[in-house]
Amino acid sequence: MHSESFRRTFVALVSAALVSMGAQLPAAASIVGTSEAAAAGQVDARAVVDAALARADVQAKLAEMGVDRAAIEGRLAALSADEMQTLADQIRSAPAGGDFLALIGVVFVVLIILELVGVIDIFKKA
Repeated sequence: MHSESFRRTFVALVSAALVSMGAQLPAAASIVGTSEAAAAGQVDARAVVDAALARADVQAKLAEMGVDRAAIEGRLAALSADEMQTLADQIRSAPAGGDFLALIGVVFVVLIILELVGVIDIFKKA
């Protein structure tokens, strides 16, 4: 008896879920003007630059180089929309950890030099 009531409840829930999957909510759409799209892209570019400048390692490096935050803000305010977008694109495309292949190449060269000098014996001689 207990499994019969469970089965009925389960079937009712699954049926309700299947019926509600077919119901679609109306979507609100409108035309976006060129100026609105450009402003949204500029805000997005500024957010990318601000996020990069807010990182602790970037702030530490800027302080080490003697760059004042107010000077950065002044220069960012003087950038045009295209320049800000270019800067944001450069930040987005920058490698996260540097050039990994260059690091592998340097390690390989160091290992070859150590092998030739005789410090290590990686390549076993027959």
